[in-house]
Amino acid sequence: MSNVTSDPVFTRAGRHLAQNPMIPLVVFLLVLVAALEIMRPGIVTPFRAGRDGIISTFWLGNLIKFAIPLAMLAACQVLTMLTAGIDLSVGIIATVAAFVCATLAGSLGTTPAVLIALLCGVTTGLVNGFGVGIVRVHPLIMTLGTGLIATGCLQVYQRLVINAGTEIPTFLSWLGTGRTLGMPNGLFVFIPFAAFILWLMRHTGFGRLLFALGSNENAARLSGVRGWQVYLALYALSGLIAAVAGLLYLGMIRQPSLSLANPLLLPSAAAAVIGGTSIFGGRGSYAGAIVGALILRVLDTMLTLLQMPEGARTALFGLIILAVTALYVRITGSR
Repeated sequence: MSNVTSDPVFTRAGRHLAQNPMIPLVVFLLVLVAALEIMRPGIVTPFRAGRDGIISTFWLGNLIKFAIPLAMLAACQVLTMLTAGIDLSVGIIATVAAFVCATLAGSLGTTPAVLIALLCGVTTGLVNGFGVGIVRVHPLIMTLGTGLIATGCLQVYQRLVINAGTEIPTFLSWLGTGRTLGMPNGLFVFIPFAAFILWLMRHTGFGRLLFALGSNENAARLSGVRGWQVYLALYALSGLIAAVAGLLYLGMIRQPSLSLANPLLLPSAAAAVIGGTSIFGGRGSYAGAIVGALILRVLDTMLTLLQMPEGARTALFGLIILAVTALYVRITGSR
């Protein structure tokens, strides 16, 4: 075994994978897709004839459609994890934004309803940023607390508008359920969004500050970085992203509820970690988180096909996430 591990070929391969962590992620995704095709032959058929003889990428479109809101919430986790934090309020922020928009669209109109929904997300994010950056509460505790407060506020709000009814804006339904050339219309939002996050992380001063605070916050402060300002902007941005994801998810599900996007919270953190983002800060990849979201959606499909009970599915899902993360760390040699 020692001869194998000391082989220059294996050493160079390991170094190459460590420098290009997307490779094992993409390979693992392809392996899962192949396993899914073996489990249910024909499910991954790349093309299917639609109406009027139109050929569409049916399964791939569905996979991407349901991965988009998860990948958007994973962006919140990647950005906050860069500073050695986490945002446990993104699920309820997305739910609040969706519920507020659906209940106000009929009375106020689509544009005011969407703006108010986005404002809810930004406001909650600012509260998180104030607690983390100024009061110095640990991000896990702060975002957990604001999430619980938001849950209570949403329940009170629901009682106030219980007779108002709900309305899903047409353009949200178009984004959530429509397709163009076989691909979900949500890509019209997600592609510019993903490009923005990648640009923000790698080519802006704000992105560099996030990496600096996560790598060594004390050194960053001694260098003149005003951490509280960065945290305010970071968590406000996270709240805004979560609200946008909630609106898009509302267009997909078309049925607002008090727990609409809550189930996406832990998978969003898992997608970030699987994608190579360190919970200790200073290292992260949004491209990896996108692949991580796709991996989780394929795993979810596989567990559904196995017809496992919900409890067993949840436990096995968690074990798979741990195994994938451990394997990724082992292959790339990074934490």
